[in-house]
Amino acid sequence: MSDNHKELSRRLGFFPVYNIVVANIIGAGIFTTSGLLMGSLGNVTIMITLWVVGGIIALSGALSYSELGAAMPRAGGEYTFLSQLFHPSVGFLSGWVSFIAGFSAPIAASAIGFSEYFYRAYPQIADLAIFDGWISEVGIKRLLAVSVILLFTGIHAKGLSFGARIQNILTILKIGLLAALILAGFTLGKGDWSHFTQHEPFIFDLTGWKTGGLALLWVMFAYSGWNAATYIGSEVKNPERNIPRALIFGTLSVMVIYFLLNLFFVYAVPPADMKGVVSVGGLAVGNAFGAKADTVVSLLISFALFSSLSAYLILGPRVYYAMSRDGYFFKSISRVAPKSQVPVRAILLQGALSLVMVVSGTFDQILTYMGFALGLFPILAVAGVFRLRKSNLNYIRMPGFPYVQIIFLLASGGMLLLSFFERPLESGIALGTVLLGLPVYWYFWKVHDRQI
Repeated sequence: MSDNHKELSRRLGFFPVYNIVVANIIGAGIFTTSGLLMGSLGNVTIMITLWVVGGIIALSGALSYSELGAAMPRAGGEYTFLSQLFHPSVGFLSGWVSFIAGFSAPIAASAIGFSEYFYRAYPQIADLAIFDGWISEVGIKRLLAVSVILLFTGIHAKGLSFGARIQNILTILKIGLLAALILAGFTLGKGDWSHFTQHEPFIFDLTGWKTGGLALLWVMFAYSGWNAATYIGSEVKNPERNIPRALIFGTLSVMVIYFLLNLFFVYAVPPADMKGVVSVGGLAVGNAFGAKADTVVSLLISFALFSSLSAYLILGPRVYYAMSRDGYFFKSISRVAPKSQVPVRAILLQGALSLVMVVSGTFDQILTYMGFALGLFPILAVAGVFRLRKSNLNYIRMPGFPYVQIIFLLASGGMLLLSFFERPLESGIALGTVLLGLPVYWYFWKVHDRQI
């Protein structure tokens, strides 16, 4: 078939879709944010509570997206839902944010997380002859991050079946690593339960609420991906059944893992020592099992982050493919390569923008910008469930309506508002990214209108 072939085929069953959801959620966030959270909050109880609250919000979103994904099982996620339920301009803006921040920034964050853990495990890399003292530690880490993005961009450009097999293997290995880490940590590792009482008091004044809102934003970054199955709706077999199952079971699995993993972090590391540490997993393992274990597990975690980076590179290009297919993005992006049957140009574009993110910001700046940008359009999509029910187009009706949707809307809205007051610069840039999409939409709308 020609390079202009624009249809994706349904080849993914429940297990690979479930794996993509789990891999998309369990990424750099859980391995990097707990140290930042402790530095910001200073309180163990509040930190653990926010991880549970974040899981409840994510599950509420997953239940809502289950209805949307079953009713509109096409590639694109929020882009497809908002275009159908509200207006193409709203859908375009969500896709635009996905293009700039929704996937490129998480790929960059996962790549940076990989480089942090890899360098922690193997700092001797700086002594290699190819570097010979001409590049700094920061430069080496960025070079590692760039290399891994290039590697997985190439892998997923080869085809979905090949990429999905790699994804399945990486996800199974990552879950196995986390399960072993949790089990061994509590049964064989050194730790102290008194760490759970060694924290600073948390004051619930305006400053405390703003700090908590930003902290929850970072937690929700770690949970981002609970909606992953809806981005590949065009490639899922029996989507009315498999999309909801993958979303709900994937999110529940991660909630349990995150809760237990954070208990292990605090058990192994005194809260004061955890503050501000990005590679908190390596620190916890080092305290529990010794320096050699720190090296080994830091290396394993660095490679485990491949799984989430890989998942983002599968999902993001499907959004741009859907936008292009509908005439609201560059036409060439919707072209599906005849041999690999994947949108190769969209994948290459995704990889290129992720490389820009790696070299343009610090980890916590990327985290805040991305978390705020990612929180905007899921609010509209979940609100769209009310419209979907009124239209009677939904194939399935998930339990908990309307309370599940109200929980998600109130919690997400409050989190974004508090985060804006706490970090107005990064939040303002995220809002600016949305507004920048308006003239871009107008351009593609005019082009699309002339072609009709």
